[in-house]
Amino acid sequence: MTASTATTVTNIGVAMFTVADQDAAIAFYTGTLGWELRGDTRFGEDGSDRWVEVAPPGSTARLALNPPMGGEPGGGGIGVETADLRAEHARLRDAGVDLEDIMEAPGAPLLFMLRDPDGNHIAVVQT
Repeated sequence: MTASTATTVTNIGVAMFTVADQDAAIAFYTGTLGWELRGDTRFGEDGSDRWVEVAPPGSTARLALNPPMGGEPGGGGIGVETADLRAEHARLRDAGVDLEDIMEAPGAPLLFMLRDPDGNHIAVVQT
């Protein structure tokens, strides 16, 4: 392994998910999950491309909702945190979100997994 210089990167600001329909994804993240729309900017020569970002209220990190790049479907996973995991699980279950049961294992944080309509995974972890 060769020596390297120190990084100038100080933060993970944006994670990215691939979604089939950006408008439907915005509706899910803002309407169902209760997140904020942080940006919806058109770009490209004809203005048909969009950079869309959503985030939980108060979060400094954002989630970009991108169409498939190069015609290839993607997918991914992120982890988000909550102080009241059981209440958030109940709220999302009542909203009809595709989620799993709460997982409790010795030595691991209390958590559950959910999937957005495009199959991206979100781990919700108790802080």
